[in-house]
Amino acid sequence: MKTPMHVETAFEGHLFKVQVLSWTDQQGQTITREVVRHPGAVLIVPVLDSDTVVMIRNHRIAVREELWEFPAGKLEPGEDPAHAAQRELQEETGYEASILDKLGEFYTSPGFTDELMHVFEARELTAVGQRLEAGEQIQVEHVSIERALDMIEDGTLRDGKSVAALLMWRMLKERKRLPEESRA
Repeated sequence: MKTPMHVETAFEGHLFKVQVLSWTDQQGQTITREVVRHPGAVLIVPVLDSDTVVMIRNHRIAVREELWEFPAGKLEPGEDPAHAAQRELQEETGYEASILDKLGEFYTSPGFTDELMHVFEARELTAVGQRLEAGEQIQVEHVSIERALDMIEDGTLRDGKSVAALLMWRMLKERKRLPEESRA
């Protein structure tokens, strides 16, 4: 493992910070890399019934598009990922889950960031109303599981974290590693 000999914070914002790391390699060359430091995030696959998941359509300013996604959000400092998953589920979809199971986790893009995404399945959903943050315009959609999978194939679902989570959820379901109620 490379240990940086110099770490400089180039930017620090509300969502993340950027550090510039430098070290000397075995040939004596100075290597420099920019790294986005992120507190981590959660993503939730809300299962409405045996054939339906809850997805959102969310306008993303970075790509200037409305994207199909699963609800997700950043961890607050010291926040338990399960708590964050319940919070984000309600804020973005207007549902609360009686059952929340962790499916796994993955790094979103380890070539430049340390963001760790915690993925949950939410079941036994109750509608309680959205609590959108200022500036959010999120539409809630009920989508058949087959349609969600087709959206990956036809390019409609292009949000990488949602693609990864849906495929993770489907794989675990098919391998019977999820509770019986969540199998379609």
